[in-house]
Amino acid sequence: MEGYSSNHFLLALYLLLAFTTYINSSSAASTEFIKTSCRATTYPTLCFSSLSSRASAIQNSPKRLAHEALSVALDSARSTSTLMRRLSHTRGMKPRENGAMKDCVEELSDSVDELMDSLGEMSQPKGKSFEFMISDVQTWVSAALTDEDTCSEGFAGNAMNGKIKNIVRGRIVNVAHLTSNALALINSYAGSP
Repeated sequence: MEGYSSNHFLLALYLLLAFTTYINSSSAASTEFIKTSCRATTYPTLCFSSLSSRASAIQNSPKRLAHEALSVALDSARSTSTLMRRLSHTRGMKPRENGAMKDCVEELSDSVDELMDSLGEMSQPKGKSFEFMISDVQTWVSAALTDEDTCSEGFAGNAMNGKIKNIVRGRIVNVAHLTSNALALINSYAGSP
């Protein structure tokens, strides 16, 4: 009986080792796929660092990669939008800062909506043609990027408060870079359905 038990233990250990090796090689291949795909973006280091933790969801799928990139951009836009709403209630802002902040809150809200529409469109089961779906997604993501740029431009110039300006611009630039990367990966996906 003892030999039987140790054989089962050795078999289980072997299977665990084989499974772990398979998972590690699959994860390494997914990570390499992400790194290679991110080279097509304007901000490849940010692209890789924001998506590598999602390698198991992405695997080697250009569609999943584009979907996850959109999801990362949306998460960042949402958290930045929440921060902007809180900052918009900061006391002591100059009228120009207050106006720029309110405009930025509205622009970011639009950006969140457009990124959500894009993510929803990519998640839909087949219905529309691939080209039509991609066209819609590209349009919405481009519009989100424009909204983010418009928000950032509102804080240009020397008349703005340094602390608020730095916080806002830093967060908006990050959201815009993530959105830009998502658009580049969507465009790459569009070229390889």
